[in-house]
Amino acid sequence: MSLATEPELSRRAETRLRPLPALIFSSRWLQLPLYLGLIVAQVVYVVLFLKELWHLVLHAFDFSELQIMLLVLGLIDVVMISNPLIMVIVGGYETFVSRLELERHPDQPEWLSHVNASVLKIKLAMAIIGISSIHLLRTFIEAGALGTDKSHYTEAGIMWQAIIHTIFILSAIGIAVVDKISQPPRQQKG
Repeated sequence: MSLATEPELSRRAETRLRPLPALIFSSRWLQLPLYLGLIVAQVVYVVLFLKELWHLVLHAFDFSELQIMLLVLGLIDVVMISNPLIMVIVGGYETFVSRLELERHPDQPEWLSHVNASVLKIKLAMAIIGISSIHLLRTFIEAGALGTDKSHYTEAGIMWQAIIHTIFILSAIGIAVVDKISQPPRQQKG
């Protein structure tokens, strides 16, 4: 049994919370199953990516250039969805649950050193715009078949996709502006 020094005992006493604040603060751990669930979703996306990649490799000589382009856009789409999953899993856990203590780890993501809820929102908004862009590009490529039985889209559907994409862009700009306005002004170095 080790005896604690006086400063160490003082530090422990300062960090000990009353029961209600302790319960409220401990409730952050309820988010852990959510982040673990997102890791499972990430595994599902890896399986989907490998399945689509295998499909592309098996039919590389059978598919037209357009079909290959659409499959590659699908692979990019999976990656673009997977990236914000990682940001939310790692950044959200670090911000809302507990520190990961990666400061000296050689693989620590650069963005993690300055992550907070605001940064996560902006990065997530930008990722959503990227995902929407890929979907819109796929739609425009497939729009050549518009009016035929092969088309999965209608003119109204394409118009709504473009409108929704524009709303995503305007929302991201709005989030960035609000974030900029809410930041305290920086002191000029002179």
